[in-house]
Amino acid sequence: MPFARFGLFEFNSETGELLREGRPVRLQAQPAKLLALLIAGRGELVTRESLRAALWPDGTTVDFDRGLNFAVAQVRTALNDSADSPAFIRTVPKRGYQFIAPLPEPAVAAPPRARRSIPLLGLAVAIVVAALGVSVTWQLRAAEVKLAIAHFENETGRPELDQFAGTLTDSLVAGLTEQTSGHLSIIGNAAILRRARKFQDIDEIAKTLHTPYIILGQVQKDGAGVRVLAHLIAMPSRKHLKVSRRALAPGTTETQAAGQIIADLLPILNSSRTASN
Repeated sequence: MPFARFGLFEFNSETGELLREGRPVRLQAQPAKLLALLIAGRGELVTRESLRAALWPDGTTVDFDRGLNFAVAQVRTALNDSADSPAFIRTVPKRGYQFIAPLPEPAVAAPPRARRSIPLLGLAVAIVVAALGVSVTWQLRAAEVKLAIAHFENETGRPELDQFAGTLTDSLVAGLTEQTSGHLSIIGNAAILRRARKFQDIDEIAKTLHTPYIILGQVQKDGAGVRVLAHLIAMPSRKHLKVSRRALAPGTTETQAAGQIIADLLPILNSSRTASN
């Protein structure tokens, strides 16, 4: 898919257009190609050699190291990222780069149908198996609990924490998806969840996404430091099942903060799921 969503950003790899909360972010053509290559790697190391071949395929004579360093610096500037404490692009010294922000899993295309005719007995068996498969799939989906995670709101008044709030949201989506082994259907990238808090309506979220659970999150001042709050709310009753409050130690990453929230909320989600089955 040409579109990738991460943190507060959306990127179209076909056009090279980068948006931050729906607003265009200036990115030149070569850095945009670099970002597309790193996103396509989905966390894998993209080597300097492969970047050279992709970005300068016609053998154009350039100072490769200087050109690549410039392109990486431009991408980091556009994403407000840091080489020392990266949220999006990690440097693997002398080898290449990795895109480390969580990304939605790409859709897997169905295999093309075989053109050969199937014998009648085989066709009958296939129909029965397909019917059983549909039944099992429906039962599994019926057993899933949907959970919507709204974009964490940066309430500190510090613009540099906007990126932290966005990456924390994505890390929470990725972490809960991984740790619940699929029995929770996590919704994190719907447009309605990316609205600013003053434009969020949890009744509308629950109705639109058909979800009985919503997490609302905040990043707040805590004296000279920062704390994160995550409210687990049951719908449509609006009952608060749990509020995770965590004061963050200096240097706490978004992934670590998400892990702390998951440790607080997951037992409640698991017990609620067991009660509903």
